[in-house]
Amino acid sequence: MTAPVLLITPPFTQLNTPYPATAYLKGFLNTKGIPSVQADMGIEVTLALFSKDGLRQLFAQVDAGKEWSENAQRILALQDDYINTIDAVIHFLQGKDPTLAHLICKRDFLPEASRFEQLEGLDLVFGSMGIQDKAKHLATMYLEDLSDLVQECVDSHFGFSRYAERLGRSANSFDELHEALQQPYSYVDNLLVDILSKRMADVQPRMVALSVPFPGNLFAAFRCGQWLKQHYPGVKVVMGGGFPNTELRSLSDPRVFEYFDFITLDDGESPVEQLLQYMEGKCAIEELKRTYVLVDGKVTYFDNPSCKDYKQGQVGTPDYSDFLLDGYISAIEVTNPMHSLWSDGRWNKLTMAHGCYWGKCTFCDVSLPYIKNYEPISAQILCDRMEEIIAQTGQTGFHFVDEAAPPALMRELALEIIRRGMVVNWWTNIRFEKSFTRDLCMLLKASGCIAVSGGLEVASDRLLALIQKGITVAQVARVNRHFTEAGIMVHAYLMYGYPTQTAQETIDSLEMVRQMFAAGVLQSAYWHRFAMTAHSPVGLEPEKYRVVKDSYILGTFANNDIEFTDPTGTDHESFSFGLKKSLLNFMHGACFDYPLHKWFDFKIPKTTVSTDYIVKALEEEEPGIAKPTSKVVWLGMQPVVELFVKNKKGEQYEKASLTFINKQGKHSITVDKPQGLWLAAMMQQLSLHNTKTLTLQQVKEDYEAAGMEDFELFWDNKPVNTLYRQGLLVL
Repeated sequence: MTAPVLLITPPFTQLNTPYPATAYLKGFLNTKGIPSVQADMGIEVTLALFSKDGLRQLFAQVDAGKEWSENAQRILALQDDYINTIDAVIHFLQGKDPTLAHLICKRDFLPEASRFEQLEGLDLVFGSMGIQDKAKHLATMYLEDLSDLVQECVDSHFGFSRYAERLGRSANSFDELHEALQQPYSYVDNLLVDILSKRMADVQPRMVALSVPFPGNLFAAFRCGQWLKQHYPGVKVVMGGGFPNTELRSLSDPRVFEYFDFITLDDGESPVEQLLQYMEGKCAIEELKRTYVLVDGKVTYFDNPSCKDYKQGQVGTPDYSDFLLDGYISAIEVTNPMHSLWSDGRWNKLTMAHGCYWGKCTFCDVSLPYIKNYEPISAQILCDRMEEIIAQTGQTGFHFVDEAAPPALMRELALEIIRRGMVVNWWTNIRFEKSFTRDLCMLLKASGCIAVSGGLEVASDRLLALIQKGITVAQVARVNRHFTEAGIMVHAYLMYGYPTQTAQETIDSLEMVRQMFAAGVLQSAYWHRFAMTAHSPVGLEPEKYRVVKDSYILGTFANNDIEFTDPTGTDHESFSFGLKKSLLNFMHGACFDYPLHKWFDFKIPKTTVSTDYIVKALEEEEPGIAKPTSKVVWLGMQPVVELFVKNKKGEQYEKASLTFINKQGKHSITVDKPQGLWLAAMMQQLSLHNTKTLTLQQVKEDYEAAGMEDFELFWDNKPVNTLYRQGLLVL
């Protein structure tokens, strides 16, 4: 298929699902009537490498005369076993042969090398029934063993989900990357350019646009650009994506343009449209949008102010055609519930909103447009796009890749999903803010929400205030309980090494995390080390946060990460292993009674957090936040009403029994007859299928108009206040 534009994601991102950037651009180009073809080179190279023919060629590349590690020698000795099993393993991980799981779990089918030495307590993690997940984990270790061989013996740059990542990280100077690009092609490079060559012959584009989201895609992107310049000098080559958006905002090295003609920043729709106009001679070079180009040997940046960006409702539905959708593989590399969700299964990726509605966290690049410029999309448009993507891909799972999904929009999206009767499952990133009430979490669950992830960061109220997170530890615990009780998995991002953080605060944070896992309100988490970036409030004003920038010279290539000195002098890195080891145990429900000092091989301060801090926080009565303007909705079916007379101490009372039938069974309540008849009639009005939604104030007024008193006494107490489990929600 020929097309003027070829959109490429270079190796490697995720192996289980396409990275969505090119799908967004293709969807936009569709609205302009501009044909395009997209390719995820990461999955294509992976499938070429991990196949019978690919492994035969791989093993032939290894110099048998060299002294390799004991692990590499073992894999080489077992090469026939790898060649004979690789296609079956890939088919299994693609979901095409699920019964192979039983054979894999016997532990005598796959050859095993050093990665399998890390496997402990698989039955504890997966249980006797988790055959599919256990097999995926074993198959992933098998692929990781082969990855180790590739890295040691054939291509030192290789790594799953990243390629030559070190060359892209903090590369102030282009020298090292440029030098690496002068070296002969590696085996993986040859696989890449062979696939690229075939794609170029098929598509015959005038423009090739490479999306580079991460440092691990950068080297492969330059290899593509290098090959294109040598073999298709008339084709314009463009780079955009997350890496240039954050790292290349002060680019000045002209050598970069030996590989690319243009580099664009931030949202790609308007820049790409202007580039196509420029290539057709319909606009001058000065009219380009957020684009670097080499002019008279000097890197020049053009940003035409008269060219406006498109609104999110105008950019079209992401288009996932052209991808090898049945070729992606599900891997379970680590037994972290959220990371498993991330890498296991095909997820259609969408955003509810551009940017972040909070935009205050001091460690985040809040000064950059992709976070700063907040713009939500309507729930109706989101659901329209979801239905289009489901029809295209056949997949009903969605990962909303928002910086932080807005609670109000999540509510409207959930209501719209339920109204349309859509069968979907979805997850997203949030802030643990108090807007996530019990009832909202129940609604999200009813719409198909299965998990949320959010930043608890440093679990210390002093540091959360310094970060301007807008939350407290106690508030996070209560919000997490709402999600957990609704049946939504909660993952927390944790941080250590924030400026002025002390050893005491690190240990106290660990204790807070331990208590949340012990209380059952947190199911998954991950510790990462704080990094200071040039576009964050900390990086822009380090003195305000009492840290000192180390000698910093603005480079000619990538500029983002900043080295700094924290005057508190805490050796944050020494805590890394203990924090991660303890967390692994907590996630598996183990070692809650283990003294914290046992996780570290050096002396640590005793925690100052009381042992029941989280329990007490969960016991605190939450302030009533249901406002008169809150929406009231009924998600269930109409109850069956039975009237009867109750005799008590010689008196007769007219009663109403309301029976609610749901998927799990039935639930009955008994109230006075007038209230029962009113409640049954009101539920018809509160049904989501009605066009008009009532507020809590309107419900109260209707109750009082029916001649009844003490609405709050009736509504806020048993048995009515138990009906949230049946679907009576105040939002």
